Amino acid sequence: MRKSDKELAFLHDLYVATDWGERFAELVDEHVELPKEGRALYVASGTGGHALALAQRGGAALEVVAVEESEEQVELARAKAASVEGAGVDFRHAQLEDLGFQDEQFDLVVGDASLVAPERLPEMLAEMVRVAAPGATVSMSVPSSSSFGEFFSVFWEALANAGYTEAAEQVGALIGELPTVTDLEALARREALEEVRSWTSIEEFDFASGREFLDAPLVEDFLLAHWLDSLPDEEGRANVLEEVARIIDDDRHEGDFSLTVKATIVVGKKAG
Repeated sequence: MRKSDKELAFLHDLYVATDWGERFAELVDEHVELPKEGRALYVASGTGGHALALAQRGGAALEVVAVEESEEQVELARAKAASVEGAGVDFRHAQLEDLGFQDEQFDLVVGDASLVAPERLPEMLAEMVRVAAPGATVSMSVPSSSSFGEFFSVFWEALANAGYTEAAEQVGALIGELPTVTDLEALARREALEEVRSWTSIEEFDFASGREFLDAPLVEDFLLAHWLDSLPDEEGRANVLEEVARIIDDDRHEGDFSLTVKATIVVGKKAG
């Protein structure tokens, strides 16, 4: 049964933001310089942990606004903000393609697209650039090409073994939709960002068994929904996932199953 939005928000806060999210947050911390004063916008802020951390680092002279599509995650973020002294963040609900701000409002715009469908990235970045002030830094973090390769290999085999030949052929589309670093840099330049640079960190997520992999909230509740789109019936999905677990356990030889992600950040400045 599909979990409620409130359950998903709590799972995101407990299991996704604390591991997956931190890997992408580290890229921002390492490669994005906070303005000494002014306004910063955090797009797709989840349950707010990293936005609050940036606000604390920025100090009183930096006003931080954060937007998130999930209203339930916004509620959790606001609850966190109320308990963190000296870290006032204005958490708001908004769609990534329609942030609800006037043009050129922010001196820094940070976007976490780590769990955003790849086809949404161009509109998300365009909206981020629109609300950035001239000279502002704009950054977006995203899993880039070659991420999830171990799973896609197993998934293709599981689909073929279960008789879903057409769905197996679509695995190539899942692989191909992940943007390359060159794609991301070109996307940034198309939005007239200058001094475009990118950095990639190879991250591994380890699982002791196939079942542990499939039951992990990151996978079960936030990644698999998109990967299983080609299987509309629940029985078919269950059969394929059982086959995925079996193949993982047969191939790992008592070792961990590692899911590799190429976490990439692209950074540029809006023309002045």
